[in-house]
Amino acid sequence: MLTLKGEHIYLRALEPEDIEFIYAIENDESIWELSSTITPYSKFLIKQYLENAHADIYEVKQLRLVISNYNDDTLGLIDIFDFDVKNKRAGIGILIKDNENRNKGIGKEALQLLINYCFTHLDLHQLYCNISEENTSSIKLFSSQGFKQIGLKKDWNFNKGNYKNEYLFQLINNVH
Repeated sequence: MLTLKGEHIYLRALEPEDIEFIYAIENDESIWELSSTITPYSKFLIKQYLENAHADIYEVKQLRLVISNYNDDTLGLIDIFDFDVKNKRAGIGILIKDNENRNKGIGKEALQLLINYCFTHLDLHQLYCNISEENTSSIKLFSSQGFKQIGLKKDWNFNKGNYKNEYLFQLINNVH
C-alpha cells in the first residue's frame, strides 16, 4: 500500500472502508462544479470504483489518494489524472471535504507530498491544474507551491445558468 507521510498528514491508497466518505463527496452538490458532475453516484457504483482503485496508474492513467491525519481521520482527496507517460505530465486536483479543515495547511502539505511523489517516483516533468477564477483559495494554494498561471479558458464551465472562466496553472520540474 502506498503511504506518503508528512508532518501532520499522510496520503494513502483508497480502501473499501472509504465508501461512506467517497459517497458523501460524490453526492455533495456544492462541489459538483469542481468535478463536472451533474448526477449523484450510487453506493453500488462507488463500491465498484473502490474495487478497481488498486489498478496501476500506468494502466488507468489516474490515481486517487486519501488525505488523513495521524488520528486516522479522513480529511480529503488528492488526485493525479490525465497521467501521460510519453510527455511526462499529469493533472492534479485536491479537495478538503469539511470547511473546518480548510485553510489550516492540510492542502498545502498534501500538495507538497504529491508534487514530490510525481517528480521523484513517477519521473514527471510537469504538473498542471484547472482552477475556476472564483476559487481564490485554490489559486493561492497552487501559487504558493510554484504553479504559474499560464492561461485563461473563457466561459469554460457552465454552472447554475452562468459561464465561468477557468485558469490553467502549470508547474515544471526544472531538476531534469
